[in-house]
Amino acid sequence: MLEDGKQVDSKSIETVLKIAKQLEKKEAIDTVIMDMSKTRLLTDYFVICTANSSIHMKSLRDDIVDYLNELGKQIIYYDRGEGYDWILVDAGDIVIHIFTKSARQFYDIEHLWIDVERIDIK
Repeated sequence: MLEDGKQVDSKSIETVLKIAKQLEKKEAIDTVIMDMSKTRLLTDYFVICTANSSIHMKSLRDDIVDYLNELGKQIIYYDRGEGYDWILVDAGDIVIHIFTKSARQFYDIEHLWIDVERIDIK
């Protein structure tokens, strides 16, 4: 258990790495895992990646939703529409952010959370 009362599931790190690798298999660009467990957010990890087109973004979203279901991971919410610059898939302790290149630069989540630990995917 962490100082703020959060409990980090040891399977979560394994799961988040699988998710990141699955995104990379589908040619997600610049995938980053951020350890959010020491923040006040109600999630343990952010997985952030960039898609190269709206079709690619939809494909990444659909694939990761299917993959989470295969893993038996409950999905709390995900953006079901099309034409977005930013798609969110919320699996509770893991939140996946899929951006267009311009939206990722504009929202700059990685800079907002500059102090959190990054987890090496390799």
